[in-house]
Amino acid sequence: MPENISPLPDFTRWPSFPFEGDMRVKPLAAPVEVEPPRSGEDAADCVACNTPDDAYIWISERWRVRAMDRPTGLPMVLILECRSHLDIGDLPNLLAAELGVMTVRLERAIRSLDGVARVHVNRWGDGSAHLHMWFLARPYGRLQLRGTFLTLWDDILPVIPEQQWRENLALVAAWLAEFGGTAIAEPPHIQWESPSTINYSDTEPDTPATPPHTESARPASLDDVDPRQTPADHRDRAAQSATTSPDSHSRSVAGDTPLSESIPTQRAASTALGASPAGSAE
Repeated sequence: MPENISPLPDFTRWPSFPFEGDMRVKPLAAPVEVEPPRSGEDAADCVACNTPDDAYIWISERWRVRAMDRPTGLPMVLILECRSHLDIGDLPNLLAAELGVMTVRLERAIRSLDGVARVHVNRWGDGSAHLHMWFLARPYGRLQLRGTFLTLWDDILPVIPEQQWRENLALVAAWLAEFGGTAIAEPPHIQWESPSTINYSDTEPDTPATPPHTESARPASLDDVDPRQTPADHRDRAAQSATTSPDSHSRSVAGDTPLSESIPTQRAASTALGASPAGSAE
């Protein structure tokens, strides 16, 4: 007797459906008379209640946000939990109101990351009894990931680099901390090593010795000194410039150009001329 095969639903032909080829629907199991308890129904056995704060990326008095233990295919996957051992239907009015605020705030924080187009917010509640809301970031431009199957794509896509993942965690934690609580996640530290030896190329020409410092020395990039002139020529030119414009120095100090308190030479000049330092209260 031929097996009665159910036709495939229409969503298997959606562009966002991650599978193709020959498929068939699983047989539907018979319903049970009594459902088994969810994980962590008792607070003593609850994973969320017994997880320390340092395992989260951000904490506050009544809420905590945690990430997966390693990067996945999506730019960001986070879980929002309340500290109290409650499910969503058991929340008192205060926590129920804060849940709405925290949902919007965390969605905005994740959406602020580079390369994130949308944030999917989900709550299933069949696995763990402790309230936990899922936040999944859809990459910008990946239109095939839109919709219901984003959680499936998260397990299919190549894993993002761990450094990028940690940077994203730190950015979200810092965003949340702007409104209160404490950011636990930190950006990754730069790993570097200084070379033990310095190798010089044998093909490079010998560098000429640096000439001794003289009064007429100037940085080569200024192009304001004729190398054919002697130090006496430079002093004569400076004396002629001072004779033709005697008040040029005072205009440069007390004129329209504001003095910077961070430059000691300008402060000394202003003091000698009797001017007040810029920005000081009379």
